[in-house]
Amino acid sequence: MASNPGRARIALSERDVAGHVRRTRPVKKPFSLFLALRYLKPKRTFVSIITLISILGVTLGITVLILVISVMSGFELELQKKVIGFDAHVTVVNGELLTDWQAIAKEVADVPGVEAVAPFVQGPVLAKFNDRVLAPKIRAIDPAQESRITEIQKFLLPQGKAAPLDLDGDKCVVGSELAHMLRLGVGDKLAVYSPESTRNVMKALEQKEATGAHSADLAEIKEMILPTMLEVTGIFESGRYVYDSEFVLVPLHIGQELYGLDPDEVHGLAVRTSDPFQSEHFKRAIMEKIGPPNLALTWVDQNKELFDAIRMERGVMFFLLMFIVLVAAFGIMNTLITVTVQKTREIGILKALGARTGQIVGIFLAQGMVVGFFGTLTGLALGMTLIRFRNETRDFLATVLHVEVFPASVYQFSEIPAKVVPSDVAIICVSAFVICSLAALIPAYFAARLDPVKALRYE
Repeated sequence: MASNPGRARIALSERDVAGHVRRTRPVKKPFSLFLALRYLKPKRTFVSIITLISILGVTLGITVLILVISVMSGFELELQKKVIGFDAHVTVVNGELLTDWQAIAKEVADVPGVEAVAPFVQGPVLAKFNDRVLAPKIRAIDPAQESRITEIQKFLLPQGKAAPLDLDGDKCVVGSELAHMLRLGVGDKLAVYSPESTRNVMKALEQKEATGAHSADLAEIKEMILPTMLEVTGIFESGRYVYDSEFVLVPLHIGQELYGLDPDEVHGLAVRTSDPFQSEHFKRAIMEKIGPPNLALTWVDQNKELFDAIRMERGVMFFLLMFIVLVAAFGIMNTLITVTVQKTREIGILKALGARTGQIVGIFLAQGMVVGFFGTLTGLALGMTLIRFRNETRDFLATVLHVEVFPASVYQFSEIPAKVVPSDVAIICVSAFVICSLAALIPAYFAARLDPVKALRYE
């Protein structure tokens, strides 16, 4: 029986088609993502330029946010280090005087986690050098015990005898700003007037006025206001203006003499703990041990306003800079609205062929998410790069543009501090991505509501 060549060719063609279908790999991308990527392919159109600008906006927003938040976190950390280096982790006071401080110190030292306890006397005095008079605070300490509490030694400037902390006899160490204002140098003699002597003078004058003063009585009163002469053996610079401009470190016995205290009386106890960032826990443990009227204060309590201000400023900066990302999100929305108008016919055809509303929404939502993803990714990379080379960037701006970004004379830091907190970076990136995704919902909603009949009426 003769074969039919036409039927044989048809059968062969059908086998080839079937084999080709079997060899063709299925499309791995979802339908909505596939079309979204097709729409996002670079073309020489105005829409492509707007898309690139939107990505750039997200990139800049993420970069600035990461850079600013990291620098402010680093600034707070450096301040904490300076405070912890100069202040005790916990301070024990009672509003007046600690009498029999040795017994209280022993009780505090028995608290688990307490590493050292040292007494101090602190308060205002009058300081005079030549014709200059200021009213700083003295901090009277025992150098041997204080060295186990704070890190004052590392703040000493390498001038004259300042290398070791020398507070033997009638000697003192002054802050750098205070030394500058009084024009003091190592080896000079600083006259310190006690506030206690002022009260004694007033009492004596009142008594002599009642009885009638004689020259011998006036000489006695004059003796009361003679200053204590202290030799300056060192100058310290902590990096905090309030410390460097207000404090004079003196031996403990000098502070007790200036305030008329007995050897068993001090103003407070400085406590060092095993972990300064758990000082609140140690504060509660100490209070359970010593009880009222004594009071324990942590280094956070004593600097609460400063750290609260930094945290508030960091939060405000986060929300303000997030508006950069919000502006970029409006750019994404503008791009997708333009695409919706341009692709009206295609949307109509898709809906006429049976595309579901969710698939149409997915196309434009995927576009916004892709733009947000790439903007976030490039912003993260650029932000981390600028943090890594922040000091080099500062030097470049200062040399080329003559712009001081982080002047050391103001902030007291030789380098720009920075600390990358992973949770902050994650919040920034996720927030930016969510904002960009939400910006795509409005044009996606309008695209899904298109009536295919109206979309194809004039096609």
